[in-house]
Amino acid sequence: MKAIDLNCDMGESFGAYRLGNDSEVLKFVSSANIACGYHAGDHNTMMETVKEAKNREVNIGAHPGFPDLQGFGRREMLLRPDEVYNLVLYQLGAISSFVKVANTRLIHIKPHGALYNMAAADRATADAVAAAAADFDRNLVVFGLSGSQLITAALEKGLRAANEVFADRTYRSDGLLMPRSERNSVIYDSDLVIKQALRMAKEGKVTTADGTELNVAADTICIHGDNPEALEFAKILSAAFSKESISLRRSWDDL
Repeated sequence: MKAIDLNCDMGESFGAYRLGNDSEVLKFVSSANIACGYHAGDHNTMMETVKEAKNREVNIGAHPGFPDLQGFGRREMLLRPDEVYNLVLYQLGAISSFVKVANTRLIHIKPHGALYNMAAADRATADAVAAAAADFDRNLVVFGLSGSQLITAALEKGLRAANEVFADRTYRSDGLLMPRSERNSVIYDSDLVIKQALRMAKEGKVTTADGTELNVAADTICIHGDNPEALEFAKILSAAFSKESISLRRSWDDL
């Protein structure tokens, strides 16, 4: 049976501000990317989300971003590679504290927002993220945009890398994600989400915004927790995979 990981960005509530429906989404995904306090999340949310993910037997990952609460980490910051390394390392340390106390394991790392997109396209940023992951824990799996600079950088560091594709985002012809500032960059139609996700999982192909057919490697599929339809997408994708005899991946031992 073919297996694929279904991941969701979560733990993004902060103080009195509540975002996402994490406890329900965790019933349908296999990996949780937990915000580490820079772009979103706080100490209470991190602990709560780590515990809930553990109870659901969902793989726990660090989701580090730029220190940009107001912009939700989606605004680029022009930082030196050593600064990127340090901010990623700092956030890995933060989430790992809660993981340790909860007596569980940190399985993967996936950058957030602008940091993710920059690491996908810019080799210096990718190298900094991969170096922080490698120096912190060489057992971490690095989630990066399929075929991107981050995947290459992680593999060259001797790390395992999971090619990530997106069920609820549109693509450019160069394989990068359509910027959120562009119209139709986010997909809200559940039928289109299922169609795109299944085609990437089964055929390794996606149709870009300009109609180009693009080959993609699909190890893990992302749902954005801040998308109002996140819970619905998690439910229907889990059901669609099961119908197509695609199981949810629970281990990266064979990667």
